[in-house]
Amino acid sequence: MDRATLDREYAPRNTVASLDPYLERYAAQSAEMRATLPCHLDVAYGPSEPEVMDIFPAGVGAPVFVYIHGGYWRVLTKDESSFMARCFTESGVALAALSYALAPGASLDEIVRECRAAIAWLHRNGDEFGIDPDRIFVGGHSAGAHLTGMLVSGGWHEAFGVPENVIKGGIAVSGLYDLEPVRLGEPNVWLRLDVEAAARNSPMLHLPENGCPLIVAWGDAETSEFKRQSRDYAAAWAARGFPVNAFEVPGRNHYDVILDLADPSRRLAADSLAMISGG
Repeated sequence: MDRATLDREYAPRNTVASLDPYLERYAAQSAEMRATLPCHLDVAYGPSEPEVMDIFPAGVGAPVFVYIHGGYWRVLTKDESSFMARCFTESGVALAALSYALAPGASLDEIVRECRAAIAWLHRNGDEFGIDPDRIFVGGHSAGAHLTGMLVSGGWHEAFGVPENVIKGGIAVSGLYDLEPVRLGEPNVWLRLDVEAAARNSPMLHLPENGCPLIVAWGDAETSEFKRQSRDYAAAWAARGFPVNAFEVPGRNHYDVILDLADPSRRLAADSLAMISGG
């Protein structure tokens, strides 16, 4: 496709009148969770300032859902990323909401490294917060779904001292899994990917030998390229014989689909909690 089409397809902000109402909901609902639920704030998982997480415990021996925020790798933090905490903790699932360094100050290689370091840290230290280190699940939205894909991918575990099956399931919502089109469009202004970096950080090119259960979801008001990327990634997962639950969420756009994780009556939350409880 030509550059104008590429930029349009990879600009989800153009599918809504304004981003502000959604960002305000993320922040307000997350602030409510921090104010009303037991939580451990600003838990460091690495040496740099952005390498922190908020942990919402759910009792001794609980599985944990590690949530990775979106924002096209350049905005948002953990502070807007715990809006689903009550839904999960009331179902017996701890929540860890991550921050990570942002582009363009950090490369995508570094962002991926930090997210993997967070998983390794939880595997070593999660029991201090009641978390079962053998039941770590990950999920994310948009850029966070891409990072989820990089966490359920193969080839990184030995370097971080974790078993290949450290992650027991993934939830990827409205993500990007092949970064070559991203490299060719506007997002590369802040990502600064070359061909090798785009390939190195494309989950489609790093499928594992043994895949965990995966949920891939997207809103029905997404652009056609965001929908295609989700369908292609789910199909690649299924082609390897890995369990995958892929679906389009009616009545949702790129920004409000993830809010369904806060509502146990919605399919995204219900299927996620069922996957985690089954693991």
